Amino acid sequence: MSALPEPVAWAGPLPDAVPPAGMAIYQIPTGTYDTRAAFAVQGGSFRDKRHFAATAILVQHPRGDLLIDAGFGTAVAEHVATLPRIARAPYHLGDTVEAQLAASGYDRTRLKGVVVTHSHWDHVSGLDELQVPIWMNPGEQEYAAEDPDGKVYRTVSQQHQIHEYELTGSPYLGFTASHDVFGDGSVVLALAGGHTTGSIVVFVTVPGGQRYAFIGDLTWQLDGIRRRVERPWLLKKLADSDPEQVRQGLSRMIALDGLMHIVPSHDRNAYDDIPRLPATFAGRSIAGTMST
Repeated sequence: MSALPEPVAWAGPLPDAVPPAGMAIYQIPTGTYDTRAAFAVQGGSFRDKRHFAATAILVQHPRGDLLIDAGFGTAVAEHVATLPRIARAPYHLGDTVEAQLAASGYDRTRLKGVVVTHSHWDHVSGLDELQVPIWMNPGEQEYAAEDPDGKVYRTVSQQHQIHEYELTGSPYLGFTASHDVFGDGSVVLALAGGHTTGSIVVFVTVPGGQRYAFIGDLTWQLDGIRRRVERPWLLKKLADSDPEQVRQGLSRMIALDGLMHIVPSHDRNAYDDIPRLPATFAGRSIAGTMST
């Protein structure tokens, strides 16, 4: 095992963010699938079984709410069956995002769409029930339309409106391009690339100043950040469209560790400090509309 060179810690000021009162985030776990640590990070043990998370995040904002990724959907068995046999793993399906939103009494008119960190099956399966726009940049749309790993996305995205956003904003925390969703710095999408062509990191700042970085699959586990290790060589070849670009993005996030809560999509423990959906959203609606 060879650790990445330790990057220089981020020493500059963090970007301005003015999250509005009433903004909040919630985790919505929808299931897990099993992977050995040896297949997740360099130096991982075959004896160490990891329960990879399939968890969505609800971002509540006065100008409209967004989901980050969609978790597992009710047709997850069909979605897994489309994968090459080597990529199939035992999985557990919990309640879907749709089911959990309904059970909480969440006002669905507030949900403006699903921002996908990238279009792989375990991030988009739940789109089969979520009839809201899919937020995707042109690079990821092209990848999803053509790459074999976009097969599930092409199935579940049928009949969905695509909300195309451009990553034409300024560089953000070392990433070359960004998109400030609300114009207040509270939710910023930054181009990471490498895992897929248009894969992104979603930076979220909530009232009180707590910052989160939802980094998709730059690394599958927090080991990648804390131990500065990449995926094993074979998995890099199979999973990443540009391993060197992934390495650069991972190094950028390592440099930010300690300044924000970093959440790799599939590390179940990384979600521990993020609250679950309230038992009921009755009386919790926030006034305002979203413009983009």
